[in-house]
Parts: sequence; C-alpha cells; structure tokens
Amino acid sequence: MHDWLTGMRGGERCLEAFLCVYPEADIFTLIHVPGTTSPQIDQRVKVTSFLSKVPGIKRLYKACLPLYPLAARSFDFTGYDLVISLSHAAAKNVRVPKGVPHVSYCFTPMRYIWDQAAAYLRGVKYLCALPLISILRRWDFNGAKRVSHFIGISAFISARIRRFYGRSSTVIAPPVRMSDEVSCELTAHEREFFEHHPEPFFLCAGALVPYKKIDVAVKAFNQLGENLWVVGGGPEQPALKALAGPTVRVLGRVSEAFLWECYRRCRALIFPGIEDFGIVPVECLSAGRPVIGIDAGGLRESVVGWRPWLGSNLVPTEHTGVFVPKGLCGDVSALVAAVRTFREVEGDFLVTTLKSRALRFSYPNFFRAWASFVDGAGLMRDPRREGVEQGTAVGARNEG
Repeated sequence: MHDWLTGMRGGERCLEAFLCVYPEADIFTLIHVPGTTSPQIDQRVKVTSFLSKVPGIKRLYKACLPLYPLAARSFDFTGYDLVISLSHAAAKNVRVPKGVPHVSYCFTPMRYIWDQAAAYLRGVKYLCALPLISILRRWDFNGAKRVSHFIGISAFISARIRRFYGRSSTVIAPPVRMSDEVSCELTAHEREFFEHHPEPFFLCAGALVPYKKIDVAVKAFNQLGENLWVVGGGPEQPALKALAGPTVRVLGRVSEAFLWECYRRCRALIFPGIEDFGIVPVECLSAGRPVIGIDAGGLRESVVGWRPWLGSNLVPTEHTGVFVPKGLCGDVSALVAAVRTFREVEGDFLVTTLKSRALRFSYPNFFRAWASFVDGAGLMRDPRREGVEQGTAVGARNEG
C-alpha cells in the first residue's frame, strides 16, 4: 500500500526495493498516474481509490487531503497474508482483516497536519484550516493504533512516531543508489552545458518546498559570491529564481544523468533544512563529495559532520561533512560561516571515507535489515528471494 504514484521520488524507489523482496505482491494506492513511475511499479498496481479517477488528479491530489480518510477506507485486503504500507500520508490508515499483520514503513507522520502544518498553510490559510487539521489528526492517530509494526526510516522519524502516535518502532534506513550503480548518459545538450560551465560550484538538490529552506542557501551564496547550482522542481522555484544573485543558478528539474554529474562535479552539497532521512546527501557521498548541513534530523545519522563550534579538530579519516548547529537552522550567517569553514579544510576530506559512509545505506544492507526484521517479528518471507540478502535484488531492480 503506497500513498500515491505520481512521480519517481525516494518513496517510490523504496517501493521498488520491496518489489524485489516480494516480486509478486500487488500494489494498492490512492492515486496512480501510469507512466510517472517505473514499469516495474506500474505493472504491479492492482487497485486504486476513487481519487485516481478525478480529472487532472496529478495536479490536484494535494488539495484532496480532506478526502484521504474516505479513500483509505475503500480498500479491501481480504485474502492477503501481509500488508506493508509505505506512508508519509494516508497509506498506513487502511483497515486490514483481523489477524493480518500490517507493517507500516513510515517515511514520516503526516507533516502537513502535525508539526509543519503552519509551514505548508501559511497565515490565514492555516487558521482557516485548523478545524480540519484537528479532525485529520484524530483520524491519523486512530489509524496508527491499528498498525501491527512500525518501521521508521531514521531514529529521527522513530522519535516522531513515538511523539505523535505513542508507538515504538524499528529503524531501517531507506536503500540508496550508489554512484557506481547508476548507468545513465548525458544528452548532447547536457554535455554541452557542462563544457560551457566548467567553473567549480556548490550544489543544492531536491524538491523546492518551504521546509527544505533552499532560500537560506540562496541568500547565503548571494553573500558569499560563490557559485551555487540549485536543481529540482517545486512551488518555491519562481521565488528562488527571483531571489538568486549573479552566482546562483536555479536550474529547475533535471534528468537523472544531469543530477549525478552534478554530484560528481560539485565541491560539496548544501543541505540547509532538517530532513527525515535525506537520500540526496547519501547519493552525493557515494559520488565522493562531502555535505554541509544541519546537525539535526536524518542528516546526523547519514553524515559524520565536523562541529567546529565545539572546538574539535577535523579528522579526514572519519568526517564526511561540516555541520551547522541545530539551533541555527534557517540562519543565513550560520550557513555562510559553515561554508567558509569548509573552504579552509576542503582538501582534507577523503573520497574513500565519503564513499565508505554511503555504503552503509546500500541496497544489500537494506535487504539484510528487512530480512532480520521479518525473522524477528515472525512474519512471512518468500524463500525464493533469499538471494536478496546477498544483494542480487539490485540487479533485478536495475533490469526492471
């Protein structure tokens, strides 16, 4: 059970990984727009909710939030032995038959009805939405009670599950593609772009949404006068373009090949927000580039960050980035200071250390962690997929 299938992001790559473990599993989802995800996912979608039939739903699905409870109740899982929901919204709130285990692989409790509602619905919109938010919180809390087992994608999310739902959870980090596993080629136009722009640059990558605080990075690099490339799409893109100074390029959505080329060429990834896990930083580490980000959230678990404000020394054989103090998240001057600190020690980071850190979050490690959880919880395993634990599913996934 997946929230919605309208694009190929981190959650959908996790869904692909679960299909490697359970290749004959059926996919249920609130909304499916065929062709927006991989063929491997498209061919396993069996049931969608009534929301999928709404004209223009790919643009409107976020506005359908009040209808999620009704849509989640519409699924019938009779005849299934195990239900796995991959959820940051409504997927975990489905009802399953009595006696059927329901494992929720939780990306996060729903941000836009819990602690980040004000960031998504600013000003008057937030105040007007408070009664609806209150109703949705009760629905979400009650839905969490019916989950048999919670898995959080990070210790940070495990703490949020405990805070909002009062439930304990196991931590299994999402699988992340390593740089040497990605085989995609630049187009002639993309190669020409890099040839015309050989200058060193820092990189910001990801969805351009408010909580990621990309605007803080843009303001910081306007001050620094350093080159910053911002890649990704989202509602904040026009505002970021208007904010960008002469050294900041807001490139919008790019191809997978272009993104990985940016990882390999950048001086460092700038990660100015607090993330639930953060697949982008791990991808960048796998390409041999360090990360500058906040000492909070999932980044604390994926990046071994240097904390210069504590007076400690950089240890190149251990560190994979530079941290900004948690209390200064959103502070432009703090990010400026972190970048300046990074410039002083830029040559001390070791590519071998960066790549080794990324490997902790590889597909084989994910499959081993899942198998261990399934065994410990006494849940069903598919004996035909034992090779997954040795990483053979990565090849199956790439072929898909």
